[in-house]
Amino acid sequence: MNDQNNILLGPAFKSFPPQAWDMTAEEFLKTRPRLSSFQTPVLTLDRKALDHNLKSMMFWCKESGVQLAPHGKTTMAPQLWKEQLKAGAWGITLATIWQVQFARSVGINRILMANQLIDPVGLEWVAGEFLRDASFDFYCWADQIEQLELMSTVFSAAHTDRPLNVIVELGASEGRTGARTTAAAYELALAIDKAPGLQLAGVGGYEGVLSRDRTPAGLARVSAYLEALCGLHRRLNEEGLYRSSALLTVGGSAFFDLVAAHCAPEADPSGDFGTPTTVLLRSGAYLTHDSGHYAEISPLEQPGATQTLKAAIHGWTRILSNPEKDLCIFDAGKRDLPHDFDMPNPQVLLNKHREGPVADISSNQILKLNDQHGFMKGESLPIGSVVRLGLSHPCTAFDKWRLVPVIDDADQGDPEVVDLVQLFF
Repeated sequence: MNDQNNILLGPAFKSFPPQAWDMTAEEFLKTRPRLSSFQTPVLTLDRKALDHNLKSMMFWCKESGVQLAPHGKTTMAPQLWKEQLKAGAWGITLATIWQVQFARSVGINRILMANQLIDPVGLEWVAGEFLRDASFDFYCWADQIEQLELMSTVFSAAHTDRPLNVIVELGASEGRTGARTTAAAYELALAIDKAPGLQLAGVGGYEGVLSRDRTPAGLARVSAYLEALCGLHRRLNEEGLYRSSALLTVGGSAFFDLVAAHCAPEADPSGDFGTPTTVLLRSGAYLTHDSGHYAEISPLEQPGATQTLKAAIHGWTRILSNPEKDLCIFDAGKRDLPHDFDMPNPQVLLNKHREGPVADISSNQILKLNDQHGFMKGESLPIGSVVRLGLSHPCTAFDKWRLVPVIDDADQGDPEVVDLVQLFF
């Protein structure tokens, strides 16, 4: 499955040019197409920036003493998952049992499902995978004792000698899932330890819901949460509740520097001081980074950062109309571009000959998006001209596309398309 070279191109793939229809992806790429041959709007990935981000993040993790299981739900692109694994990722994080099943179908062997698995069909499938493939390494979460009965019912009757690895999720007030107190999380850990077919495998959580910025108050909330998480892990470790090894897993794409500062001292992968413990980040947006939310909040965008990230994802749109003074209507909308955190931001205007960026239009502003149209305020732009857009929050960019061209360099006027990435949502 997922032999991208043999994808047969056609109108089902948004923005691909008619001359590519009925060609395989491999045949099309051999023609060395340029981005100007694509219809607008189009979403692109930048190969140079992707490579840079892969190396930068893995180097940062290594020097910080943590491992990385990037969140695969960001891209749902097996090709990119495998690049992340090849670069040194510990495994892949996913959010739903369907995503786990799909990842298994494309050969992913180590998966952390950062969610509660209580669906009986999904539990039975995992038990069956354990019987079928001894190399399948799988973890899921729990935050309430009632969930354990549903898990245990399946696994205690599954005739597998491998228990289900369950991670206690610690949450926070007004957060998402997760036990709301360390006392409740500790009681849950005791219950996992006693439940037939289950094994306590660590402590996890998600700090990203606690702050949308890096103000002192926001950073203090995140730090307090991380200290509670580490304290819970230390207690479980000291009381001998881990039967083999442990994961301490936390960290999205916004505060992984704080995760390393608070949690990396707990890492003991060889078990030299007790239970072998891996501190595991789950950052997903680092691979493409962005030109909005993460460009402001990422630790690698802060003063003194030892590594950097580059925006590797862009939208390209065409000016359709100038119906009023200082108002441009363009041909991309909510069905094409992310808009949940911030509006896209205009970056450069290309000339019709694609000889390079002809104007910096970053002073223009996108006001809103309709389904298939966008509204841009500011300098009037020529009808038919193409604009490169910076995007914010890549997690909600990929799910609007099925096949995305990878270009050699987004800063070129007419970049070459060097690869295609298939997405599965």
